Amino acid sequence: MGAAPGLRERKKLRTRRALIEAALRLFQENGFEETTVAEIAADVDVSTRTFFSYFASKEDVVFFDTRSRVDHALAVIADRRPGEPVVELLLRVAETTLAFTLDDADGSEPALEMSSARTNLIMSVPALQARALHLLFDVQRELAQGLRRAYPGELDPIEAAAAVGMFVGAVKMAAITSRERDDPPMVTWDAVRRSVDIAVNGLRSLDRAPGDAAGSWPGSAGGQNATKA
Repeated sequence: MGAAPGLRERKKLRTRRALIEAALRLFQENGFEETTVAEIAADVDVSTRTFFSYFASKEDVVFFDTRSRVDHALAVIADRRPGEPVVELLLRVAETTLAFTLDDADGSEPALEMSSARTNLIMSVPALQARALHLLFDVQRELAQGLRRAYPGELDPIEAAAAVGMFVGAVKMAAITSRERDDPPMVTWDAVRRSVDIAVNGLRSLDRAPGDAAGSWPGSAGGQNATKA
């Protein structure tokens, strides 16, 4: 267990959190394009220079937790348990990442009530949609590379990419669909969990017995044993 952050670090975390909260509120009230960095900084009573010591741009504020969540998922993948199947590992990634988000693990991230407003903001601003798609591509590539490292000689690049794409795609679409219905945050998290359960049923084909043909589809000669199992 790491040591608790010191006074200076706690102050930095509070300032960062205040900047995020102020930015998201001002984006909602005044519009993303219309809100300036100076206005965000002034709302928190800090300088624009201080703002840029935490974030490179307004867009970075919106995606404030992407890096920490990706790093958490990669750490779980890297810590694959001996003999742990792909499905079980990805389920563990999902559960621990959800817990990491819900518990506000490092003390620096805004709580759940901000997530719905942020998603609505991203879906309504073309520049943020483009940034989100770019980040999604990069995140999936990182996770696929991490999955391959966790299964040396067991997964090829296509299998790792397909597994991550199915997994991340299911979670993202479930979350977006739930938010479009104006579900409260906890209902959205339940939808995400359901999407993981649905996705892993398709991923079980990766946990084939040694000697089974790669890429066999259920109903084909190579996939009939997996279908009956």
